Amino acid sequence: MQALRELDRAGIPVTFAGVAQAAGISRSWLYTQPDISSQIRRLRQKADSTGSAGAIPAAQRATDASLRARLTAALDRNKQLADDNTRLRRQLARALGDQRSARTRTGNDPKE
Repeated sequence: MQALRELDRAGIPVTFAGVAQAAGISRSWLYTQPDISSQIRRLRQKADSTGSAGAIPAAQRATDASLRARLTAALDRNKQLADDNTRLRRQLARALGDQRSARTRTGNDPKE
């Protein structure tokens, strides 16, 4: 089981031959172990169905829940940044308006 987990963590395609070689055991013995052989078959089917055998180890793949949480956090952050942007634009417009008014009152209007 340890060899199987190490292969999967490393992103190496999990096969009976690969697990047997990594563990230093025979393939025929692996086939007689229902828990290990079912785990190997499950990982192989998962890799075949995604078409990305060995691309990302199962232990490192994101779950739907974690992806949803990251998306929600990103959307919240985007809203916060948009609100900050709006607030800063208003502050800038107010400051520029005040500056223009001050110049007009003191007679330093550049248009004169």
